[in-house]
Amino acid sequence: MRKALVVGINDYPNAPLRGCINDASVFANTIEVNGDGSPNFDVRLIKDVETKSELKGKIRELFAGDSETSLFYFSGHGFFDDLGGGFIVTPDYKLNDEGVSMDEILNIANESKSKNRVIILDCCHSGSFGSPKISGGKNAQIGEGVSILTASKSDEVSLEINGHGVFTNLLLDALQGGASDLRGHITPGSIYSYIDQALGPWDQRPVFKTNITRFTSLRTVNPQVPSDVLRKLTKYFETAESKYELDPSFEFTNDPQIDHNYIEPYASEEKVAIFKELQKLASVGLIVPVDEQHMYFAAMNSKSCRLTALGFHYWRLVKDKRI
Repeated sequence: MRKALVVGINDYPNAPLRGCINDASVFANTIEVNGDGSPNFDVRLIKDVETKSELKGKIRELFAGDSETSLFYFSGHGFFDDLGGGFIVTPDYKLNDEGVSMDEILNIANESKSKNRVIILDCCHSGSFGSPKISGGKNAQIGEGVSILTASKSDEVSLEINGHGVFTNLLLDALQGGASDLRGHITPGSIYSYIDQALGPWDQRPVFKTNITRFTSLRTVNPQVPSDVLRKLTKYFETAESKYELDPSFEFTNDPQIDHNYIEPYASEEKVAIFKELQKLASVGLIVPVDEQHMYFAAMNSKSCRLTALGFHYWRLVKDKRI
């Protein structure tokens, strides 16, 4: 079971926003299904929740039970108080009672029996989430299995451009494939890395905090390399240090029927098929030719190819039967 509470608030008295409901709606539609259309999260989308009490109740409901993953996304106003810490602001805000305390949301998530708890906030001062005021904001009190991704640091505002949150725009790009690994998995960590690299040093800075032993996949898209090809890493490379020997018969253009220079041994259908898979693995950085710049020349000059450091990582995943 994977469930998500997605909240967008535009309708604030005296301080309305424009893009939060739209951002929440698109985010909800995106995580509801994977890239191949298969079901992903059971999403509850809440627009313009009116009161602090209502929102807090929805958050408690989200983190109740023992779901595999419980995800909370919020787009709206954020507030930071030197004494009380951070708050996600609700439309019934008033002096000294601005909304739902970020510290309280963290406590609810920490106590949840859900295996994975993910909190994503697109609001000003959201980086204060995970650093409770009770500890002076210096030590994160994050329970095991909790991951937090925020749009900005605790002392920063979160920007909108053309009615859309800068952070959520990048978040959606990441979820639609920009942050996927070679198997098509998108994790909170890969999303953070994608957003962090997209924002310049003068922009708002995203914040990522976590206490996990293994990342959970928030969404999957079509993999860059099919799993059946990745699994052949251990077939082509018996050990992590092995080299796979090549010769001209691996290159499909090395055929007497093709009008250019060719050499023996001529192209073999079986080896050409293998070479296409090796070239695919090379194109995503898992293997490299030895003593040549390109796989083509490695084949034509009877050289070899070997695993890269990244290739070794995926080789071990295959060896451990995790792919």
